[in-house]
Amino acid sequence: MSAALALFVKLLPLYITVALGWIAGRYLEASGKHIAGIMLYIVTPSVVFSGVMAAPLSLEVIMLPGLVFAFCTLMALVHMALARRWLSDGSASIIPLSVGTGNTGYFGIPVALLLFGQEGLALYIVCMLGTTLFENSVGFYLAARGKYSIGDALARVAKLPSVYAFLVAVVLNLAGFSIPEVFVPLFDNLKGAYSILGMMIIGMGILSFRGLAGNPSFTALAFFGKFVSWPLLAMAFWWLDANWFGVYDLAVHQAIFLISITPIAANTVVIATLLDASPRQAAGTTLLSTLFALAFIPVMIAWVFG
Repeated sequence: MSAALALFVKLLPLYITVALGWIAGRYLEASGKHIAGIMLYIVTPSVVFSGVMAAPLSLEVIMLPGLVFAFCTLMALVHMALARRWLSDGSASIIPLSVGTGNTGYFGIPVALLLFGQEGLALYIVCMLGTTLFENSVGFYLAARGKYSIGDALARVAKLPSVYAFLVAVVLNLAGFSIPEVFVPLFDNLKGAYSILGMMIIGMGILSFRGLAGNPSFTALAFFGKFVSWPLLAMAFWWLDANWFGVYDLAVHQAIFLISITPIAANTVVIATLLDASPRQAAGTTLLSTLFALAFIPVMIAWVFG
């Protein structure tokens, strides 16, 4: 009970930030689309770059983002096939992003710090990079395919800087370089902007709190994929690796499981807003999943980690 209460207190600022975003969108006419562009092309690549530069890289650690990326892609493709059968309102292209990734940064990092401490947090961030790479490659491509041709969608993916930021940071890290001290405060400030703006954009996408679920079929499929399919996949990997493969230790299993139970990613709203692909549906469902996660995450952590 005390752990659940501590987790609730830790997450409360995130919900206040969402509410502030709603106030900014409703009464100050703040533009979520402009902020989405800043997030996707400036803030997110900066956070990816600084995170990789700070991580102690080894072959096994470098493989972790690839493993998480593969899990995200599997979840996205399976549920996209279901969405194309069940959804006819044009929102199916957002399901892969809604299910495949999660709010591993704005939401997951405070939880990881609370659960794992600073040492475990660094490992979690390395795993989290797999979801960021998915968002900025396969996830963005599948969302863009809802409105653009294959060529146009690939061209848009090629313009996203986060993948390049990851690759450059890996090369520099392995070569022994680090971020100069004079630039460390800049990257720290960008991490703060990443969290604040990412949560506020969810609130900005909600013009009214009535009808948050939008299309109930969309919301049901997104919730099933995010809170049932993903955790089952993470637990299956945990069991197989612990009992058969023996590649990773408990800390990695717990980090991947935490990624699997985070709510729908705020970047889903960022990308949906940027592509004008059912942004209100994405924002409403993302907010509902964030509210649901307030109770879901403490229960799952107590059950699995306990």
